[in-house]
Amino acid sequence: MVNGLADATRVVFDDERVVANAGVMLPAMLAGRLGLEALVEQTVDLGERAGAANPGRKVMSLVSAMCLGADCIDDCDVLRAGQTSAVLAHAVAAPSTLGTFLRAFTFGHVRQLDRVLAESLSRAWLAGAGPGEARLVVDVDSFVGEVYGYEKQGAGYGYTHTRGYHPIVATRSGTGEVLHIRARKGSANTSRGALRFVEELIPRVGRAGATGPKLLRADSGFWNNKIMARLERAGWLYSIGVRQQQHIKAAITAIPEEDWLTLTDYPEDGEAQIAQTMLGRQRLIVRRTRLIGAQAELWPDWRHFALLTNRTDPLELVEAEHRQHAVVELAIRDLKDQALAHFPSGKFTANAAWTVIAALAHNLLRWTTLIGLPDTTIPTARTLRRRLLTVPGRITAPPAPSHSGCPPAGPGRQTSSPPWNAYEPCPRSPDPPTPPRERQAPRPPALARPNDPGHAQQLAPPTTREPSPDPPTTRAGHHEQSTPATTPRGIKRRIQA
Repeated sequence: MVNGLADATRVVFDDERVVANAGVMLPAMLAGRLGLEALVEQTVDLGERAGAANPGRKVMSLVSAMCLGADCIDDCDVLRAGQTSAVLAHAVAAPSTLGTFLRAFTFGHVRQLDRVLAESLSRAWLAGAGPGEARLVVDVDSFVGEVYGYEKQGAGYGYTHTRGYHPIVATRSGTGEVLHIRARKGSANTSRGALRFVEELIPRVGRAGATGPKLLRADSGFWNNKIMARLERAGWLYSIGVRQQQHIKAAITAIPEEDWLTLTDYPEDGEAQIAQTMLGRQRLIVRRTRLIGAQAELWPDWRHFALLTNRTDPLELVEAEHRQHAVVELAIRDLKDQALAHFPSGKFTANAAWTVIAALAHNLLRWTTLIGLPDTTIPTARTLRRRLLTVPGRITAPPAPSHSGCPPAGPGRQTSSPPWNAYEPCPRSPDPPTPPRERQAPRPPALARPNDPGHAQQLAPPTTREPSPDPPTTRAGHHEQSTPATTPRGIKRRIQA
């Protein structure tokens, strides 16, 4: 019972023009202008496998459902409820069809989706979401996506002692866009495949249009001399954490005590100091912290955190910006709050494809804010869904044939699309008047059977009754009775006439 309504009151949803999730048309419109469906059709080819047909339609169905919060295949049915499909620029596939489509992927087909993610990044940055000549800061990290089924291919236990998968991801600092992502089995080491991952990341952001300085930040799990050498050859800056190995401890111990600088922006119940030294030809920066006051007995000694970098900026700036590497956890949290809350299939390659499509949906929401709502704080996916995507609406008749003044961004385009708020909104037209109903002529009566006296009156053809003279009277003064017209004999006379 609704508060304030009587028990006899019924709430009826009978308006066929009402759309439950009308706001999803915003990322759908952006996806259409970026040409994502056609891009998938050109890039993804599953051959003759079951579910290979129409990959663009199916990928866009998954992306739109993920934008609305779908974290499993059955949740994709949200697009077929509440007239949501009426505001989408693509056809909607059923959840069973999407499951068959995901299970058709192999590792090579997942790499085709990687190309889609890279090309979509180029088109979005060309449309105005990219850094251009400004500095690009990339954060590389990994996370554990927990699973619960024992039939999950590739699931295992890693350093967190949690059963799941262990993807590696690269995000853009400041916007949270996913630049690259790859699914790995749960028992994979943090640095497994990191060198190949970085080698693919470097040309990807270059092709996307990032021409300014580039900085890569990572924690000690990605400490690898080959990775640092590859970044230096590409002209990238880096700051990567290092583990406390013997030669690292020896270098930290050799730092003179007078070289340590105390940080003033640290809580009063603790103390933090930074210093630097050289480790071969690389710059080693160390941060040490300890507790003071009543809690000093818990950690009375210094705890050291070191990083290697090729930057030449001041010590305080390099150390402070490296600590901002923690913002990558915000993007990971956002991914886990969307489609990567679960890995829905029992097949590893299907979950790998699901991971890349989840990153594409995540980026589409970020680009919706960057392009459509510039100069605003980028909200999380949950906030964007609550404020924009799940807002109901009503479909009205357009005043004129709709046309787009914003060409899709893509290869060969010399101009970028202006932001959405540069267009003037179309005036809302009133609903068309309902035409008056035409009165229908009465249906002609059907012929009756001659021997059916019960239907003789209603089946007889209509006649015009004329006033008849008074009937003659008999000798006894009574009127003479005539044969009624409703008798079979009367019907026979009328038919013969």
